[in-house]
Amino acid sequence: MARTLPQLSIHSSLTRSFSILPTPRKEYLLADIGEGITECEIVQWFVKEGDNIAEFDKIAEVQSDKATVEITSRYTGVIRRLHHEVGAMATVGAPLVEIQTPEESEGSTEAATAPAQDSTPTHASAPSQASTPSQASTSAPKTASPTTPPNTSFLDGSNQVLATPAVRRVARERNIDLSTVKGTGKQGRILKEDVLFLSPSTPSPSQQITLASKVAESSIQPLNPIQKIMFRTMTASLSIPHFGLSDEIAMEGASSFRSKLNALLSKSPSKDGVKRISYMPIMVKALSMALKTYPILNACVVEGTDGSPALAYRAAHNIGIAMDCPNGLIVPNVKDVQNLSILDIAAELQRLQEAGATGKLLPSDLQGGTITLSNIGTIGGTYTSPVLVTSEVCIGAVGQIQRLPRFVTDAQGVEQVVPRQILTASWSADHRVIDGATMAKFNSLWKSYLEQPELMASELS
Repeated sequence: MARTLPQLSIHSSLTRSFSILPTPRKEYLLADIGEGITECEIVQWFVKEGDNIAEFDKIAEVQSDKATVEITSRYTGVIRRLHHEVGAMATVGAPLVEIQTPEESEGSTEAATAPAQDSTPTHASAPSQASTPSQASTSAPKTASPTTPPNTSFLDGSNQVLATPAVRRVARERNIDLSTVKGTGKQGRILKEDVLFLSPSTPSPSQQITLASKVAESSIQPLNPIQKIMFRTMTASLSIPHFGLSDEIAMEGASSFRSKLNALLSKSPSKDGVKRISYMPIMVKALSMALKTYPILNACVVEGTDGSPALAYRAAHNIGIAMDCPNGLIVPNVKDVQNLSILDIAAELQRLQEAGATGKLLPSDLQGGTITLSNIGTIGGTYTSPVLVTSEVCIGAVGQIQRLPRFVTDAQGVEQVVPRQILTASWSADHRVIDGATMAKFNSLWKSYLEQPELMASELS
């Protein structure tokens, strides 16, 4: 019996060692959520360490300079580690969370014996569920005043306060609940000044005078995320020789066409709920129809099979529309305009504008643009010099429609001055591949569609 004891002991030891062997964990990497995005801020976690999670369950909400995106899981398993706290900046391509999958947990004594906390996926619906253990122990955020109710008038459709990552960081540093702050920015967006005004360290009037004088002094500030992207793209654009062309369009024809269409929509809205259209859907459709005759303006410069420059002709007319949103200027695009009606375009523009205003644009909305049309007239201005991006060979911009005097010759050949609704248009083209004659002919065709909208109807296939 004494001889067998060492064998039993060794056998028992081997069995125990096998049952506690460490199991590998899957590193879930933060994927690219849009063109040019290199980092995102963690807005909230929908899970915490130890939670069970199923495939396609929400893990976190992240915010870039362009959009807010919900990250979902590719695996079913257990959350073992969150690599970032709320408010931290996560790098694209770097680990976001560690997930232990069921097949990896089979040999683990802890996984086999621990009772399931919840058999259903964990979906955070309150801030306490989205917090990590270390955050749960911190003190509650300070509010603007003990009786101030949550600022529900400045929440977007998902109950998210409209604020940039920098403003959120300032609020966290001062323990201020952003839902109690009244935003003074565009569409109720909370600005840094709004948070600093409520901060316990708000200076006295005499201190404010001192601070104001310091603000006037020279200083160096780092670029924000959207400025960094603009810096890179515009620096790359310096290598492209631009050919510029400007023109003016008489908009009486388009105005009459739009008025008649809006009169019909007021009685019977479109299937997408469009009750009224602006000039932009008409201009976008006219642009697409002109591209059918001049497809080179929808192309892009690529490297050919022999390594020399070549042109890639793109069948889809994905027309980018520059929009001034709370996070800055962004350019989502309307896909496949060549297959859309004017009302279809109006509905898609409405969706993009609403998503851009709330930071809810999808990555696909920002990708794949083939040509851009910017409407600076909504802000102010007439002529401009738009700058190309390297993935396109043409970009246009339209200004305000103005009522201006113009010389017109009547049917009897008499010349007289009459008031006209004038739209100004400015174009830039890649002069390495687009010559001036092509650009002028393209503009003239686009102009004819706007001045005589019936031409568009006559050429519909």
